[in-house]
Amino acid sequence: MPSSTPRVASVAQITIHRSQFPENVRRDLLDSLRKRQVNHKFHYDSVKQVMKWVRLHQNYSPAKTDKDCAATYRRSFHAAAGHVAAKRVHVISLGCGGGEKDAGVLEALQKPRRELFYTPSDVSVPMVLLAREASRHLVRDLRCFPLVCDLQTADDLPAVFERQRISRAVRLLTFFGMIPNFESQIFLPRLKALIHKSDWLLFSANLAPGNDYHAGVEKILPLYDNALTRDWLITFLLDLGIERTDGKIIFGIEQDRLGLKKVVADFKFSKSAEIVVDERRFHFNAGDTIRLFFSYRHTPALVQSQLARHDLKVVEQWITSSGDEGVFLCKRR
Repeated sequence: MPSSTPRVASVAQITIHRSQFPENVRRDLLDSLRKRQVNHKFHYDSVKQVMKWVRLHQNYSPAKTDKDCAATYRRSFHAAAGHVAAKRVHVISLGCGGGEKDAGVLEALQKPRRELFYTPSDVSVPMVLLAREASRHLVRDLRCFPLVCDLQTADDLPAVFERQRISRAVRLLTFFGMIPNFESQIFLPRLKALIHKSDWLLFSANLAPGNDYHAGVEKILPLYDNALTRDWLITFLLDLGIERTDGKIIFGIEQDRLGLKKVVADFKFSKSAEIVVDERRFHFNAGDTIRLFFSYRHTPALVQSQLARHDLKVVEQWITSSGDEGVFLCKRR
């Protein structure tokens, strides 16, 4: 007698962009060690790291711990969906993470006789798989196009997404929680190149609450300076042979030349240590540091001004009552 249980596909088709081919990942790793500033993608490289990030996210992300923040995102999803009247909608996620927010967007877009398509893209295969799974009840497998790529180095992404273009479909690009980990003057032009005049962009930023910018960044520092974040970040070094006793992670606040403030995490060596990648050796003396992580904090005004410099206008915005998270619906000018 045939089973009534729905069959679940045992395979997933994922496109891997050349920016994440082994030779390019190795190049970026060597570049990180040479510059002593870790490319953020290496904190999501393994299933182990992703699971540590998921645990951290569950415990410290306002979207998980603050009911108003979760409600603010839901309001933004439904408002953005209200701007889209097309019968076909293609959601392209730039940095999908675990895909929970994208699933919320797709759910808000659901309508009778509407066709939904979804491209979860991220630098991490485990992340893309998590996002694909989070949306499977909303988007059929044949309409989901998982993509593994490095947004910083994949210079042909406009063409990649153009090849995915769905006839008569409106595109809604999501960019959730990504801008803190990019130098905006470098990445925003790349983001602009991905957005056509008919597209929508739903963009989120971590904010510094209150009227005092620096005090606001200090207020949110415990979201980073905690045991779960340390355990997640140090995994990169441990996997390269560094011991926990070789130094410690130090958190701080810095300001760049544009006046933007960021939380930084450096590993400071207390003794000599060496990292060997293939035949390349990287030596660290006591007192040396390697930057593991940074996260920019913005204000709503700073978000709007930065987007405006790159011909992106904010149509609507939603700010949490705590003031530490904002979502912005944008269009090309």
